Amino acid sequence: MEQIKRFFENMDEIVYIVDMDNYEIIYMNKKLRELYGGLPMESFAGQKCYEVFQNNSEPCKICTNYKLKPDEFVEWQYYNPILNKFLMIKDSMMEENGKRYRIEIAIDISDQNRKNEMHDDYQKLEKLANEGYRLALQRSTPDECIEVILEYLGKALNGDRTYVVERNERGGDDNTYEWVANGVTAEKKNLQNLPPEVCRTWYEVFKEKKNIMIEDIEEIRDVYPVQYAVLKPQNIRSMVVFPLYEGKHIIGFYGIDNPSESSLEYVSNMLETVAHFIVAAIDRRRLMRELRDMGYRDQLTKLGNRYAMSAYIREFQDNQDIGIVYCDITGLKNLNDREGHTAGDALLVRSGECLKKVFRGYGMFRIGGDEFLILCPQIDEELLAEKVGLLRQTMQERQVTSAVGTVWKKCLKGSEIEGLVNEAENRMYIDKAAYYRTAGVDRRK
Repeated sequence: MEQIKRFFENMDEIVYIVDMDNYEIIYMNKKLRELYGGLPMESFAGQKCYEVFQNNSEPCKICTNYKLKPDEFVEWQYYNPILNKFLMIKDSMMEENGKRYRIEIAIDISDQNRKNEMHDDYQKLEKLANEGYRLALQRSTPDECIEVILEYLGKALNGDRTYVVERNERGGDDNTYEWVANGVTAEKKNLQNLPPEVCRTWYEVFKEKKNIMIEDIEEIRDVYPVQYAVLKPQNIRSMVVFPLYEGKHIIGFYGIDNPSESSLEYVSNMLETVAHFIVAAIDRRRLMRELRDMGYRDQLTKLGNRYAMSAYIREFQDNQDIGIVYCDITGLKNLNDREGHTAGDALLVRSGECLKKVFRGYGMFRIGGDEFLILCPQIDEELLAEKVGLLRQTMQERQVTSAVGTVWKKCLKGSEIEGLVNEAENRMYIDKAAYYRTAGVDRRK
């Protein structure tokens, strides 16, 4: 490593080395240290690369670590808004003593770019937007695309925070995506299901195809006290917010907090340009979720299927109480034979509705033609018994006959779940046999 550092020390190119696993800076050459004030290497050692080089509070979404392999280079271009430089970058991986290091070599091509670009705001805006699109489209999911574009916007416009807020089914607003600069407090967790009155006046403005620009938050203190009470604790001094439209329908908004005064003149145009990209990513996210739901959802009852059940079980944590309810709808085959499959399907739909009414919020799955499974993590034994009694009553009211097997286990271990499901199934068969004896039905007929 020391030999490599000596080799890079006096190069004209910008060079640094970081630990790929914890993002700590191992080395910066003289050229790079000069760009950061000429401080000695000891001032940077151990700091996070994303904090020093990108003013990020967490690892960069545009990081190339996932692409790197030993003895191979990943080449790319990037405008670094912290240094205000266009860079041609080569990244590679080096392994030493069981550790992985990223070596980044960057050539400053700012003069070349400036010679080629017109000094026109629109050209600058288009260049910034296209660079953001390029970086975002390298990611594999819509969520990652949005996160990358927010990070890029925040840095390009020198803001403290960029975010997306979406309207939810209850009429409130949820902060769904967020980027924050290093040293800025994240607010996403605190901005879920905001009451409609908080953003009501903004949506009225959005209906007129206008955006929100607040150059001084104190200007709205008396005019919009509800909004001021939400914004002020976030240390917002200024902000620009732009609506997100899906056709003519407003689905939410996105914006930037505390952009630099020098960028305020074109922030609105920048947000308007990028809004279409964000809406397209949200739409692609919705489509992917629908496709995923189709693969994990029983199309008749809209409950989860076996794939969904397996995914649900994988999320279980050890040492939590668990309740398991196994249901079998009796008489389905006879109903199909007598009245046709339409009547049988209606019975299954009613059965699923009964489960949803009683066990909403828990895992509910159709795992066979007439079999259903309910998994209830973090439920106490008395509540489980109460819900099973309510389920039987609800099914009777909806003319559904079902055999039910129930198991409750304290402090579950993940390896026990399959055995508990089998035990609940066995108890269901005992319940079914008791039903047939009581009803005087010979199942062999």
